[in-house]
Amino acid sequence: MDHQLPPSAIHLRDHLRARFPTRALDVLPPADGPIHRRVPAFHVLRLSPGPGEGGWLYVSAGLWDATQNHGHGLEFVLYTAEPSDRNVETVTMNAYYHAAGGRNALDLGHTVPIGRPWLPGSRCDHLLVSLPYMWGPDLEVCTFPEGHIRVLWLLPITRAEKTFRHAHGLEALEQRLEEAGIDPADPARTSVVEAEPGRLRQLLRRRG
Repeated sequence: MDHQLPPSAIHLRDHLRARFPTRALDVLPPADGPIHRRVPAFHVLRLSPGPGEGGWLYVSAGLWDATQNHGHGLEFVLYTAEPSDRNVETVTMNAYYHAAGGRNALDLGHTVPIGRPWLPGSRCDHLLVSLPYMWGPDLEVCTFPEGHIRVLWLLPITRAEKTFRHAHGLEALEQRLEEAGIDPADPARTSVVEAEPGRLRQLLRRRG
């Protein structure tokens, strides 16, 4: 229920309603697990497709309160073709990882292992923390009296794409994804990078 949301999440909820006025918004509990040890008031905001707007959005809510630094904090959005409890699980897992802080704290360009296929049958088993290009700065920046939230996109990618990102950089991978014209909500999409274990290991050693 909305009254369970912390103040930052209420601002984020209102921000999403203003950005997506035709989408229904539901406040969901997190996946079962230890998330409340790190983010006591964590929830997931789910936005259904609206007219002319395909796909579902799952947005973390409550991370800001647990992780903000001088009023700045992150929340994350996952875009998917169909509703599923696995999407709530993925967003919850990512929030738990990020809220650990230190070397686990996420930011633009970072990659996160999911530990399983994103959805059944998908080759994507990692997440790339990216700018929310599909929705622009009107989604990315949520300001309120106590500070601001930056909403970043959790883009599912393959293991080979993750390795390519660490070898060649974020811009190179995003260029490949754009040139391939991927459907980011399609769990069955093919990888834009073919695995080249020997060559990529050499590149990583040179950069390491």
